[in-house]
Amino acid sequence: MSQHYQSIIIGAGHNGLVCAAYLARAGNSVLVLDANGWLGGAASTQSFYPGFRLSRVAHLLHALPQNLISELQLHQHGLQFASSNMATYALSTQRLPLRLHNGHIENLPDEYAQDQVRYHAFVKQMNRFAAVIQSLNSKMPSRVIPATWRERLDLLRVGLKLRLLGRRDMREFLRIAGMNVYDLLEERFQSPELKGALALDATLGAEHGPRSPGTVLNYLHRWAGLRNAGSNGIAQVSGGMGALSEAVALSAKHAGTEIRLNTAVKRILVESDRAVGVELENGEQIYANQVVSNADPKTSYLNLLGPRHLDTEFVRRIKHYRCKGLTAKLHLALNSLPTFSQLPVAALSQRLIIAPSLDYVEQAFNPSKYGELPPEPVLEITLPSVADSSLAPCGQHVLSAIVQYVPYELREAPAEIKKQFVGQLLALLERYAPGISAQVIHAELLLPADLEQQFHLHGGHWHHGALTFDQFFFTRPIPGAAQYQSPVAGFYLCGAGNHPGGGVMGIAGQLAARRILANPLA
Repeated sequence: MSQHYQSIIIGAGHNGLVCAAYLARAGNSVLVLDANGWLGGAASTQSFYPGFRLSRVAHLLHALPQNLISELQLHQHGLQFASSNMATYALSTQRLPLRLHNGHIENLPDEYAQDQVRYHAFVKQMNRFAAVIQSLNSKMPSRVIPATWRERLDLLRVGLKLRLLGRRDMREFLRIAGMNVYDLLEERFQSPELKGALALDATLGAEHGPRSPGTVLNYLHRWAGLRNAGSNGIAQVSGGMGALSEAVALSAKHAGTEIRLNTAVKRILVESDRAVGVELENGEQIYANQVVSNADPKTSYLNLLGPRHLDTEFVRRIKHYRCKGLTAKLHLALNSLPTFSQLPVAALSQRLIIAPSLDYVEQAFNPSKYGELPPEPVLEITLPSVADSSLAPCGQHVLSAIVQYVPYELREAPAEIKKQFVGQLLALLERYAPGISAQVIHAELLLPADLEQQFHLHGGHWHHGALTFDQFFFTRPIPGAAQYQSPVAGFYLCGAGNHPGGGVMGIAGQLAARRILANPLA
């Protein structure tokens, strides 16, 4: 006899595991299937050189909601932080690095002293504006035209939250929400390093430069995530991001979830216009009341489900869903702790960034429009082994860096690109950490194409798709599929390609589970 479950979840990424945990806690029999041999997808800890481990894609936690941690009892299942409420150091080759932490700036040059007051006011205002975005992110997205009284009430609550900002702040929110972050920061600040650091936060993981419209929305989306994190702030998970996925998996298993790794799904079974199960690559068929995909929207609809089960206009929209990544990952195994110029050793456990000005970030973005690499990349750097010695041999360290902007489609052969670009990145790091090249035992560079191949991310986009006004809230991923339920009965999506988008936050999985439990026969 074929096995039968109430829910089958395709993909053991963090959102799939969160969805499984909530469904199982509600009494559903749940099976999670993943083609990889590890849990967590892009939120995983892996060895990249003998003895050296790190979070190979997402490496910092800044958006996981406190209520999700509590409800799934993640601390009881092993979640611990090596560092929390981390400060950001904006590195400079000319002066002391700026230290940004809890609304304050340290090491600000005297000529930019006024920026201290402006930054404090800016943080306070952005926090209020992010509360509006947070209220959107924590709820099921309504339809463009609300169909139920509950949807109408949810929209009214968001409108009330906006109105309660007061007339002045409400007008400012409406003015800047669609702006580019370049113009916003130019209005507010003088310090090049401060503006560069804030521009990085508005564009990290995105496919836009500071001058691109909508980058203020990206910035507010990040702020909303920080509000979710509460006192944890930007945090590093003990054992790497994979330890978070393991904790969620343990919570799901404790509630009765079955997880099978190294089990690839070939297609979703559809009978009488309803998803009824999955067929594995080995030919085995498993049946369920609902099938939930944690894969990105293009993979879910075009590969797993298949266009023949969808109408032509829906397929056209999914094919045009934008999900080409511009972010790479650099990993270094180091024989000793590097020394960054004018940076105290204690700061090496914090978040370090190379984005010395607005124009620097914009100029790093420009070549990507033509499929070329940036001559001066933007970096977000962590040295996770400083706070977590389990990640490297005694006395040795690992460096993890997010690299912006590396196009998915490169004009040259990737092998040649990697060798050349690693050298370029090391030369850049040398300017801030003299001698680091000589400390490198091994270097690994993951281009967007590598992220696509190794982590099954269509287009190599680790947020499963661009977060823009036309792919946000009730239009994410596309109109007609924004509430986790597909046009095919019994088939749902729970990944980052759905509301509220990318980042290791688990909300998409949480809300997808609520959607399924609210209407189990849909």
